[in-house]
Amino acid sequence: MEIDDKKVRTFSVEGIDQRLLFGQNHVFLRIIESRFLSKIVARGDNVIVEGEPIDVDQIVRLLSDLITRIKTGDFITEQYLNYAIGMVKEAGHGPADQISTEALLTNSLRKEIKPKTVGQSEYVDSVDKNDIVFSIGPAGTGKTYLAVAMAVAELKAKRVSRIVFTRPAVEAGESLGFLPGDIRAKVDPYLRPIYDALYDMLDPDKTRRLLEMGVIEIAPLAFMRGRTLNEAFVVLDEAQNTTSAQMKMFLTRIGEKSKAVITGDVTQIDLPEKKSSGLVQVQKILKAIPGIGFVYLTERDVIRHALVQRIIRAYGKWEKSRR
Repeated sequence: MEIDDKKVRTFSVEGIDQRLLFGQNHVFLRIIESRFLSKIVARGDNVIVEGEPIDVDQIVRLLSDLITRIKTGDFITEQYLNYAIGMVKEAGHGPADQISTEALLTNSLRKEIKPKTVGQSEYVDSVDKNDIVFSIGPAGTGKTYLAVAMAVAELKAKRVSRIVFTRPAVEAGESLGFLPGDIRAKVDPYLRPIYDALYDMLDPDKTRRLLEMGVIEIAPLAFMRGRTLNEAFVVLDEAQNTTSAQMKMFLTRIGEKSKAVITGDVTQIDLPEKKSSGLVQVQKILKAIPGIGFVYLTERDVIRHALVQRIIRAYGKWEKSRR
């Protein structure tokens, strides 16, 4: 039914827990109203939507997506809602059918870790299919966190016998030489995000034992030279700060029955101006090789605070205008 160029649509939500669909005090409906400039009324087992025809149609698609998500056993969060709204507006459909519902593992707090966006789901799928995967995208897209989760899952399933995490220790505005302690103490701050992710997924005592036993190793990239890593899940993080020679060195360390995930953000290169990034260069060299996957995440895959997406978008526009 259309009234004064407005469209009214009644959508059934029978059999769905409305507390999950609408949020506490109908907060999700209020968010949807504000994003589509439409009026939404919940009445019994129906939702009545009134607004511009295109907005009403998109809201119905969005509600269908949210119901699909609930039926898979997942909760609707404000983060997912905003992601789904953006995808419906841009692509005409929600993301629920394209996101894997299979958990990678359950963390130390008994919370399931699984992909939260379409890009993340493609990332996990690529690691499953390929022995070497490059995950390239902005901050907050879960590149490192998911790499750690996949590594721990492989170790728990006994598909690998050890995990190796490495990062280039590149000075970003501060000198390593002025940090206190030996070389380990100097480089540990650069590897802290990996420690944080590990402690989130494994009991801290177990993590410490595995580190002491060498089953999990966390080391700067320089320590990889001359080694061959067999039956290992190897993660190179912050790969945008590798030189071409370092990238080649790392990739040629991979041994039998091993997997490697290389993550990085090509917009945050801290190398001196005269040195080119190995991550930028490797895309041209290895793009067509079977068994190597490239996954590109975008600001749509950001799973941190909603403001992070806007910050990334604003910086992107500013940098584009400068070019």
